[in-house]
Amino acid sequence: MSSPVKPPFAISRTLRTPDELIAAGMVPPAHRAELQAVGQHYATAVPPAFAALMQSPTDPIGVQVIPSAQELLVSPAERSDPIGDDALSPVPGIVHRYADRALLKPLLVCPLYCRFCFRREHVGPDGGVLDEEALSRALDWLRTHEQIREVILTGGDPLMLSPRRLGEIVQALSGMAHVTTIRVHTRVPVAAPERVTDTLLDALETDKAMWMAVHMNHAREMAPPTRDSLRRIVRRGIPLLGQSVLLRGVNDSEEALESLFRTMVENRMRPYYLHQLDPAPGTAHFHVPVERGQQLLAGLRGRVTGLAWPIYVLDIPGGYGKVPLGPDYILGPKQVRDPEGAVHNLDRL
Repeated sequence: MSSPVKPPFAISRTLRTPDELIAAGMVPPAHRAELQAVGQHYATAVPPAFAALMQSPTDPIGVQVIPSAQELLVSPAERSDPIGDDALSPVPGIVHRYADRALLKPLLVCPLYCRFCFRREHVGPDGGVLDEEALSRALDWLRTHEQIREVILTGGDPLMLSPRRLGEIVQALSGMAHVTTIRVHTRVPVAAPERVTDTLLDALETDKAMWMAVHMNHAREMAPPTRDSLRRIVRRGIPLLGQSVLLRGVNDSEEALESLFRTMVENRMRPYYLHQLDPAPGTAHFHVPVERGQQLLAGLRGRVTGLAWPIYVLDIPGGYGKVPLGPDYILGPKQVRDPEGAVHNLDRL
């Protein structure tokens, strides 16, 4: 009896270097020098579960994680902190943009590194975690700011923490009377579904309202292992939200978005935000104009249930927050109005 044929990108461990990508057949050897140059600026990680989804390195899965020389091209509209997190960080690990909620970033490590990430200059395997002292200061800040009702665990990816560490953070937040809601932002169920164990889910146990937002950009990311991990999460009573980024060559068609949003709903995940790409350095090759994004969503109206309809948003650079990309907020080809009525001129719309 013949042995089964392995898929083209069956790997046993996360790939991080140009040599490893070349050996796996994901990048031609002639591109080694280019990838080494990219690697001096941005981290690479292609985990086995995500690699197994690729049909080629240039398909809608591969282009999300395989580094490219195009990342070395930086336009004047791009910036290292495109949504203004740094200026809104009162202590390390905290971002406070909105009055009633705050981000807690306990680590800057991810299971994979998306080539379009708005935190791409900050995250990476060397990003590490907040040490005990820094984490204690961040939690103390949350304790003493009683207007904070919702804490969003992000990073990096909080599900890359050990269950013990994650559980300690969740319990600390659970002990704050003014915090009513905890939200976890993650890519782990897609990129490393094997991490979603009973022990990890035990660490998320809380009497507070616990929500999970999962980053997913293409329907093929909803592979059987991901479906299983999401099913285990839902069984713990944790509602799922879907977050996606509109990306050229990945999901910039009505068919791709319809399939993505339908697949989310079928797996008990409510599409929450479709993000306009943030202008991080070296990401212009993923950019889809706002007008095109609006056309795509308009084309889905009447074709998909309201459950499968996300809010199309732009995070205004400078820390002003998200605005829906509807007619009341778009004033012209390069102008947008924020929720407080101020007008912003933006180079890359």
